[in-house]
Amino acid sequence: AGAADGRDATIAIINPAGLVHAQNEIDSAFGLFSPTREMVGGGAPGLTPTGKYESNTLEFFIPNLSAAYRVSGNPFVDVVGVSVWGNGAGTNYRNFDRGGGCLNGGSGMYCGGPAGVDLQQMFLTVSVAKHITPDLSVGIGPTLARQQFRAKGLELFAPVSNSIDQEWGYGVSGGIEWSIARHLRFGAAIASRTYMGAFEKYATLLAGHGDCDVPAFGQAGIAYDAQPNLTLMLDYQHIAYGSIPCVANPANSPGPFGAANGPAFGWRDVNAVKFGVEWRYTPDLALRAGYAYNTPLFGSRDVQLDILAPAATQHHVTAGGEWRIDRDWAVELAPMYAP
Repeated sequence: AGAADGRDATIAIINPAGLVHAQNEIDSAFGLFSPTREMVGGGAPGLTPTGKYESNTLEFFIPNLSAAYRVSGNPFVDVVGVSVWGNGAGTNYRNFDRGGGCLNGGSGMYCGGPAGVDLQQMFLTVSVAKHITPDLSVGIGPTLARQQFRAKGLELFAPVSNSIDQEWGYGVSGGIEWSIARHLRFGAAIASRTYMGAFEKYATLLAGHGDCDVPAFGQAGIAYDAQPNLTLMLDYQHIAYGSIPCVANPANSPGPFGAANGPAFGWRDVNAVKFGVEWRYTPDLALRAGYAYNTPLFGSRDVQLDILAPAATQHHVTAGGEWRIDRDWAVELAPMYAP
């Protein structure tokens, strides 16, 4: 949560309008993402095996760097911000004997040996923000994106190179922040679809001939200062996964892998509700907590291919805080648990 509660340069990633509250600053961070991914197969062996199998890639490092610079005397811009952030995850199932369960005589999750996917994304956004009135600010920023993809052990579906393919793309985001009353603020932001080049090495595997854009998303929320040092936040977010064929096509689509009507993961649009609280215990110490719920990403119809999905949780619980060392330096920590 936080679309209506901009306080530093990192808000540009959520809502660029919130940059009007940032000072001249640089914020850097990295996340350590450690999901537990496993599948349990029952009944007679089929496309996938029976039994329990875990992906053995455990940690992913996710960087974040944001900077803000205040502009004086410009009629169009109050603040310029630059943000660089990443996403990434994957699966990696070891090879194992299928006991004759593969018609091609193979082994592993999909009868092609060790199997898995790896997707990494990096985004660069240059944003500008301006107070239109004392109570209303707007922000906008173009985005340059790079993503890379790798798959292995999926030869049963299509010839794959088991090598990294990378592509570049572009998009744009914008938002508003409105101070409705002295202690109540509203924020809303939207990011366009990020139009990426096609993964040519995986054109026979990914639906749409390897064309795999980043979905558009929108977020809106309110922030209420219940006390001078206590802020409550509530956000709603919508992510349009269902408009991206390479992830949205059903697993039972009639076309061959790689075709416009070829099989994919059956991902749906996701709706999320997020609640957060910040308690500024002292001028140098702030404590935070949050909870988020999102609708299911896919259903049982598509589960055999979604064994490859990096993470598909619905509940997220966070806690953390910020300790200001002096006027120029602060340290933040924010653990997250997704059951």
